[in-house]
Order: sequence, then C-alpha cells, then structure tokens
Amino acid sequence: MAKIADTLTFTGPIPPDGRHRAEELCRRQATQTKAEQVYLNILSVSFVNSYLQYMGFETDLDKSDSWNLVQQTLMDVADLSLKNLGSLECRPVFEDAQFIYIPPEVQSNRIGYVVVQIRKSFREATLLGFVRQIQTDLLPINQLQPLDNLLEYLEELTQVRQAELASQSLTSKNTLVKLKQWLENIFDVGWQEIETIFDYQRANPDWSLRNANGSFVSRGKLIDLEKTGTIQSVILVVGFIQEKEQEIDIIVEVHPSKEMYLPPNLQLMVIDFEGVEGESIMEAQTRSTNKNIQLQFSGEVGERFSIKLVLGNISVIESFLI
Repeated sequence: MAKIADTLTFTGPIPPDGRHRAEELCRRQATQTKAEQVYLNILSVSFVNSYLQYMGFETDLDKSDSWNLVQQTLMDVADLSLKNLGSLECRPVFEDAQFIYIPPEVQSNRIGYVVVQIRKSFREATLLGFVRQIQTDLLPINQLQPLDNLLEYLEELTQVRQAELASQSLTSKNTLVKLKQWLENIFDVGWQEIETIFDYQRANPDWSLRNANGSFVSRGKLIDLEKTGTIQSVILVVGFIQEKEQEIDIIVEVHPSKEMYLPPNLQLMVIDFEGVEGESIMEAQTRSTNKNIQLQFSGEVGERFSIKLVLGNISVIESFLI
C-alpha cells in the first residue's frame, strides 16, 4: 500500500479508457440530458478508479453499477466497487458548483461519497474531498472532509475487513492423511476408532461397505466449527474398502458430537486436492433435523482429494492421499 501523504485535493488527467467508455455509454442514451449525466458519471468513476489504484487499493469496475449500461440508463449512479470493502459513490460537479446533488437511489449501500470536480475540457479532474454518510440530497462542498481522510478511512476499512476474513476462515493445517497407511494400522493424530469417538449410547455409522469383500477400515475425527462466538463440534468419519488393487471405495459421513442433530446448512464437500478454492466434485447439505450426512465415491491409488466442511463463513479442510 502506498504511503498516505497529507492531501487536501488531487488534480490529474482523466484516463483515456475512461473517456472512451463515457463516450460509448452516453451514445446509447435516449435523451441529451441523460447522455450528459452518464458521461459525467463515467468520467468521475474512471478518475477515482485510477487514483485509488495508484494509491494501492484494489478496485473492480466490472462489479460497479456505473459500468453497467442497464444500470446507468435506469439510475443516476456513479459507484466504484472496491474489493472486499463495498461501493464508493463518485459524484461529479463542475468548477463553479457550491453543492453536490446526491440522488436518492445512491444514499444507501455506500461506504462513502467522494466528490470529483470535472474540468470544462473533460480531460482533467480534481478530487475535492469526501464524506462517509449522506443525510441530504444537496451536500455543501464546504462540508467535505479532505482527501487524506478518505485514504485513511479506506485503510481502516481494509484492516478491519482483513481481520474479519482472518477470523472467519478456519482451515485445517494437518498433514496429508495417507489412507493406505490405515491398512497397516498407522493413523494420523486426531483420527480415532469409531467406538472411541462415538458415545456408547449412540449408534455407530451404518456403513454400507461393511458387507463387501475386502478389508474395511474407518476412523473418526472431532471437528470444531466456531460460529457467532460459539463452538459447534461435529464428527467427521471416513471409511474405505479396497476390493481392487488400484481402486478403493470411500464413504464420508458427518455426525453431531453432542447434539441430536447437525447444525442447519452445514455443507459436506469432496474437492480435488488443489481445490481449496475450487468447485466441489460432490456435496451434501443439512437441513433442520439431519442426524448425519454422507457421500460415497471411488478413487484410484495415488490420487489426492479433500473433504471440506462449511458452516456459514467457516470452513475446515482435511486432505487425503489414497
């Protein structure tokens, strides 16, 4: 992130690609008034986008309503989407303006409002300042906070958001579990016998593979899912049987550890080894009264896969080598 300097305003050129986009969208408007409105909005957003990128903030024009033809046509919108932060409204004004008009449709769902003074040449602009919230349609320019306050504010939001994401993401750091070693009675830390991890008064998993030909092996592990300040524990159970030399059949189940039912909307996924952020191969999800959920699949010796549990913003991943 670039070092923040004490800055009251900032003046610079409007990027050529922003001017081209403004010309393209304004040509598609039905009236001259609407075309002028869209033109100024796009110039304003483009200028702020260029400035914030230079200052080290991540932006996403494609997710901004202002960059969308339909949204620009239907609304008076000049928003810029900032990655993981929200939308910043970039309102354009001319050099002689004393007030900034804030349309009702953009007076909510914004992290702030920055004012952009467009020069008569339409090639330069000045960032006049910003405010965090709007309570009126007409905002006096003399009530704007200086530009360095905007940068400090966005820095604070970034730090808060990073802390939130760090606290919401709970990912298992365990080593790769080698299932073939289970056949040799070698088990990783935390993986316990089914009879040990389950309460004796509760039924054990009803494995459909038990009656197959071959050696059936299973183990369970207690998984903690922290949500809204409380820890909800579940039991992840993995069982498999090898009937063919190069292939095994695998069952994965999730059971509640203490409660009668699993938490609602708990997702169980099978993903490929590199797919922590990838799409699941198969998945199951609990409703309000699930006592367990199960997935069954086959894999070849030497393949890797991961089991992912997701509850809200919390995820836990266990990775395996067949």
